[in-house]
Amino acid sequence: MIKLEQPAPLDPAEHALIQQFLDQLWLEKDVSPNTLSAYGSDLTLFGRFLAAQQQQLLAVDSQLINQFLATRYQQQVSPRSSSRMLSSLRRFYRHYHKTGRCAVNPVTELVNPKIGRSLPKTLSEQDVDALLQAPDCNELIQFRDKAMLELLYACGLRVTELISLTLQQVSINQGVLRVLGKGSKERLVPMGEEAQDWLSRYLQQARADIVNADSNLVFASSRGSQMTRQTFWHRIKFYAKVAGIEAELSPHTLRHAFATHLLNHGADLRVVQMLLGHSDLSTTQIYTHVAQARLQQLHQQHHPRG
Repeated sequence: MIKLEQPAPLDPAEHALIQQFLDQLWLEKDVSPNTLSAYGSDLTLFGRFLAAQQQQLLAVDSQLINQFLATRYQQQVSPRSSSRMLSSLRRFYRHYHKTGRCAVNPVTELVNPKIGRSLPKTLSEQDVDALLQAPDCNELIQFRDKAMLELLYACGLRVTELISLTLQQVSINQGVLRVLGKGSKERLVPMGEEAQDWLSRYLQQARADIVNADSNLVFASSRGSQMTRQTFWHRIKFYAKVAGIEAELSPHTLRHAFATHLLNHGADLRVVQMLLGHSDLSTTQIYTHVAQARLQQLHQQHHPRG
């Protein structure tokens, strides 16, 4: 169950409203901890805005919500973040309107901002190779990181899937992972020889010195407990600096590279969809745009009439 950190400007009663909503959502719906955390952050931010206006969550109207969204627009918050914020508010007010605690749903007639198609950040194959070579495998934690990076790129995993991977999900002999993705959906993903070799060496030579003895996690933090997404993200940025990579990265950069490079080498789009664990093919299709953009860039750079 997600617990909110109570920020000072937010009235305890308002904080309790948000927490009750999250608890109910956790009990009734199949909502991931990351989604609950996002809802909590959005609603807390809105609650603090209302506190500054001397207003309360269950007494607002659509005009005040529009004012809040306009303020975020002036702060150059992205349309995608504003859309997520509005989705959080929709769910919150739908819940309290349904329970009778909110007489009017103030979000009913508000329209989500249009979100342009943004291409995923990815890396060239040369940059990926440099990133994977960056860890010093003579050092225990960097040996762990090497295995994690190889697995992340070879399997196209989400960072959350990687850090929560258990021994029961790994079959070294068969060279596959049984990945538990969004919505608790399982998929089988092949590792490939390179990642399989590094994972095998890590399990034999390093894991016991890192992971707590009573844990079934494959990877853990330097303290032996489950690693956070933020910690692993800092590790990726560290190795990108070591490798001299100047491109802008995100925690999912290697997942994006996995998909783009497969398509560049002729993989079928539906196969990539299955490997990524996308329920909708249209989600995967954005990577075809990345591949096409890269081809156009190469054409312009190298063709005499480019």
